[in-house]
Amino acid sequence: MIKVAIMGYGTIGSGVYEVLKTNQQIIAANVGQEIQVKYILDLREFPGTEVEKKIIHDFSVIAEDEEIQIVVETMGGLDPAYSFVKTCLEAGKHVATSNKALVAAYGTKLLEIARKKKVNFLFEASVGGGIPIIRPLYTCLMGEKIQEITGILNGTTNYILTKMDKEGASFNGALKEAQDLGYAERNPEADVEGHDTCRKIAILTAMATRKEVNYQDIYTEGITRITDIDFKYAGKMGTSIKLFGSSRMEEDQVFAWVAPVMIGKDHPLYAVSDVYNGILVKGNMLGTSMFYGSGAGRLPTASAVAADIIEAAKSLNSNIPLGWTEEKLRIAPMETSSHRYFVRISGRYESQKETVEQCLGTCQIVTLEGLNEYAALTEKKSEKQFKQELERLEEKLALVYQGVLQTIRAEV
Repeated sequence: MIKVAIMGYGTIGSGVYEVLKTNQQIIAANVGQEIQVKYILDLREFPGTEVEKKIIHDFSVIAEDEEIQIVVETMGGLDPAYSFVKTCLEAGKHVATSNKALVAAYGTKLLEIARKKKVNFLFEASVGGGIPIIRPLYTCLMGEKIQEITGILNGTTNYILTKMDKEGASFNGALKEAQDLGYAERNPEADVEGHDTCRKIAILTAMATRKEVNYQDIYTEGITRITDIDFKYAGKMGTSIKLFGSSRMEEDQVFAWVAPVMIGKDHPLYAVSDVYNGILVKGNMLGTSMFYGSGAGRLPTASAVAADIIEAAKSLNSNIPLGWTEEKLRIAPMETSSHRYFVRISGRYESQKETVEQCLGTCQIVTLEGLNEYAALTEKKSEKQFKQELERLEEKLALVYQGVLQTIRAEV
């Protein structure tokens, strides 16, 4: 029998306990022996429940108990999660976590400790919830040179954008509905400003390149500037707008960024809607593959943690080669990346045609009836060039019109 401790009995921690109990026989058959939860570390008591006698409040009980071979961290945040996980690894215990903030900030250090101690630091649930993506990158795709990972990695923002797209909702209206349904926190900043997606694409980029990625080096733009008017244009153009976390390996450069992107119906991620996540992985031999499913949620995420527990249980005396080294990856400056751009401009195109063509070059023009504005879809160009062109355009239009109302990167 293998004894396990769960640190944090909130949404995910309680889900892990339920998965281990409900699928007890399946898990035991896979591992070759029974998995038993001995301790649950939490500040609360849970009186009258089946876990009441397993609850402890002192972390040292877990750290010092030699019977505990696998520890699950589902507390979230960095403090005390980092010190607790570090102590467990140093004590020769395997750790499985769902904590993306922990992996993004301290993954390099914790992976190194795990290697030295011949234990495992596993984090399948940190990206994509219940979608298998970390494990495929170090097993199924280990023979591939990864050229791109692009994903819709946050269910909250995808739900908001879907409501705006399908129902014409405003950003604030869609956000409130997401909060009422429990998809968004009362303070939704981490989701809507792109920080959550940033940490996840940092982890995936590190997995793909085998180098340490500082998530703070990744250009990050959220969805708070997206409006229902943008979606009206998108509808007329046969496109949609999604929040992408993207990592693209081009020759000797790696581009990584988070931003809203206008995409066409032929894009593999176009149909990913509501709270679902989708992750596109492109390999030099495989081509493009897609991973799709529940990117969050109690039981889907807990299922991914349970898979890590099983893998750790089957490798109790060895370290599984995964993750990345201490070598730091240089992320190319965002201004050197290239995109098409959707630009909304105040005024009438007929009177501004010459100015727009001089500043932005050849564009596809889109108009909406009843609005004193129009949209231009540019050709592909570098971010630096586009910003320079945009400055010139705003200078020429500023005296008479409001000028540029919106810009969104596009892949159509």
